[in-house]
Amino acid sequence: MQTSEKLKEIYQRLSNHYGPQNWWPAESRFEVMVGAILTQNTNWQNVEKALANLQSAELLSLGSMSELTVEKLAEHIRPAGYYTLKANRLQNLFHLLNEQWDGDLDYFFQQPAMALREQLISVKGIGPETADAIVLYAAEKPVFVVDNYTHRILSRHDIIPRECGYYEIQEILTDNLDEDVHLFNEFHALLVQVGKQFCKKTNPKCDECPLQGLV
Repeated sequence: MQTSEKLKEIYQRLSNHYGPQNWWPAESRFEVMVGAILTQNTNWQNVEKALANLQSAELLSLGSMSELTVEKLAEHIRPAGYYTLKANRLQNLFHLLNEQWDGDLDYFFQQPAMALREQLISVKGIGPETADAIVLYAAEKPVFVVDNYTHRILSRHDIIPRECGYYEIQEILTDNLDEDVHLFNEFHALLVQVGKQFCKKTNPKCDECPLQGLV
């Protein structure tokens, strides 16, 4: 089976098994950006608690959060872990948005995908995965987000070599899939689901996995 056919088969199987994922769960594009940084090195349940803290304090906006000191911001996002580090990263992002884009998110997101990506990666504390999550889920531009689940699942099914890096994986996916925001969105979300439930780092549940028998 060719790479493009195998990827389509993976997507179809996971889509049939899990149904629509409708990611990213957020009420605004700004919330997606904040969530993308908060979810670094933690699970989504902890991120939801941090976001709930910000919402209950009526702080979940660029203007309000930009006015907070790092210490105050860290207090609100404490459930997400590494809260001082993440508060600094958020403030670095806010500085970019306020200083270079006058706080205008619509204007910021109008940039072409690669230009937007470069801007985000220039922010200290934002790497390729976080930047791509913002480009895909907040800006709704077709960039495939690669994470540990993506690497694990694709390497175990012999689509990529185990030593394959972030950009190599992304290129393989982009070259073999239609460039479509909805497809990239759903596919990434489905890979996360099967990675958490079946294709675990240790003790994978291969016999129960919806991808069982895929060759």
